[in-house]
Amino acid sequence: MPRIMIKGGVWRNTEDEILKAAVMKYGKNQWSRIASLLHRKSAKQCKARWYEWLDPSIKKTEWSREEEEKLLHLAKLMPTQWRTIAPIIGRTAAQCLEHYEYLLDKAAQRDNEEEVGDDPRKLKPGEIDPNPETKPARPDPVDMDEDELEMLSEARARLANTQGKKAKRKAREKQLEEARRLAALQKRRELRAAGIDVQKKRKKKRGVDYNAEIPFEKKPALGFYDTSMEQYDAQEPNFKRLRQQHLDGELRNEIEKMERKKDKQKIKKKKESDLPSAILQTSGVAEFTKKRSKLVLPAPQVTTFLFSTVCSFNTAAVSSISISLMSLLSISEHC
Repeated sequence: MPRIMIKGGVWRNTEDEILKAAVMKYGKNQWSRIASLLHRKSAKQCKARWYEWLDPSIKKTEWSREEEEKLLHLAKLMPTQWRTIAPIIGRTAAQCLEHYEYLLDKAAQRDNEEEVGDDPRKLKPGEIDPNPETKPARPDPVDMDEDELEMLSEARARLANTQGKKAKRKAREKQLEEARRLAALQKRRELRAAGIDVQKKRKKKRGVDYNAEIPFEKKPALGFYDTSMEQYDAQEPNFKRLRQQHLDGELRNEIEKMERKKDKQKIKKKKESDLPSAILQTSGVAEFTKKRSKLVLPAPQVTTFLFSTVCSFNTAAVSSISISLMSLLSISEHC
């Protein structure tokens, strides 16, 4: 029948040292991993051993009178709430419960008028401690059994390994890459010595080249203030380049000077393009007038007969007017 291993029991000095080293390496949140180093203890027992005995912040000195008075007062206010009482006093919950029971037993012995001897809570020979996590460790024997020696060697090997699986794999891959590079370098040297020149092909890297550029870089904007929300109007004048003449406008003499300069340039261009007309314009001689075409009139519509009759009518009218005027003059003289 195989031997059944029951986890628990009294803690030994070797187990305490392994637990301290494991807590230093793995921290206080990986109790299952810590318990895998101790074959006779569970994760819950390892956690209880640390927080009830091995933690450096635990106070293990003798109880003072003030601490006992505070313990009795708090136990009366909050009965059986040892997890709440413990941080107020500065002790662990197991220490508070153990000392409280010790004080009660001591008071009961005084009431019965019995002699006060050793601790009444002390275990008798043959009894099993129900809370071994709160008791000091048992010293190691001179000749440890094979199970303890195997556990100690395994724990020493695992705790000495400061690199994890990923770090080991990275180191192994780096070593293989270096060996591959040296082999390729030796091959190129041998080919070059044999007169075969092999050019090394550079592999094009896809994506971001982290050695040549900064990934996802955003260059900061120039200046001290953010101008992204400002509205730019191209029609607005550039006040940095404005001068006084732009604001006041051009003076009259400047305008005339520019016009005279333009006229001179026009005359110069005209001389180059049309020399005779330019000479006449500059000399003051009138230009040659163009020949006018003959005047073309329509044929007369009034005939000579009509014209003579009109003239006769005009002479008759003139004679009648003159007769009437003479008669008027004679009448005026008689009057």
